[in-house]
Amino acid sequence: MSGVISARTVIDAFLPREGDVALADVYRAANLVGVADQPLRLVLRRRAAAGAVVLSGRGRAGRLALTAAGRVEIERDRLGLGLAIAQDRGEAPWDGRWHLLSVHVPEADRGRRDALRRTLMAIGAAPASTALFLSPHDLTPLLDDDARDHMVVAVAEEVSLRGVADPRGIAEALWPAAPIDAGYDVLEIALEADDPRDAPVIRRLRLADALEHALRSDPLLPVELRDGPWRPARLRTDWLQRWESVPDGGPAVFDGWIAADIAAR
Repeated sequence: MSGVISARTVIDAFLPREGDVALADVYRAANLVGVADQPLRLVLRRRAAAGAVVLSGRGRAGRLALTAAGRVEIERDRLGLGLAIAQDRGEAPWDGRWHLLSVHVPEADRGRRDALRRTLMAIGAAPASTALFLSPHDLTPLLDDDARDHMVVAVAEEVSLRGVADPRGIAEALWPAAPIDAGYDVLEIALEADDPRDAPVIRRLRLADALEHALRSDPLLPVELRDGPWRPARLRTDWLQRWESVPDGGPAVFDGWIAADIAAR
């Protein structure tokens, strides 16, 4: 399979929820999928500077572990993929309610206001107006206490967005289907190129990287808000079947990756 695996994917795949992992294992796996030492080191340093991981020791002899903040980040990813799979299986039908979130931060604290808006968009909400965001999901569990302290939250069964009241019309206006669907091209390519003859760790890293890329800009709307068969749902189902078919890649590999939890359900 062509394409470059993200160093971030390799790092996150090896992070255990508790304890640490030998960096030698991370470097070895990265090299197997074409990630050189230098870009891996750069991403490790960035992740450490961001407070997501902690490094101990030097180079390949060191150890790597999640921080509390990094664990929250991983758990958020787990919730997102868990929701996607549940929706694809018909286990989480949309209840027909819209969740409205309004950001209220004084103009003098513009930096915090903008950060909150970016956070809402990152977890799948869309701006319906200047300070009002909309989602078919309850996103409050993904927000920390500080964020919730600066928001007004409401639930509505009927919403009109600039004259559009049809739920699918609202979804298309706020989350256009075409670019989201196009983001799954890389996943379809990865599934077609997946080779059972490759080492399990290589297959899992390639599959994990492709899925992460596809999910990056997907707000994970309920399938009820899309017209006709939804290709991302089909590809995620195919991905899960492929993931489950890969033999174990070693005791420490992918311990922190949500896909292992989903496959075990």
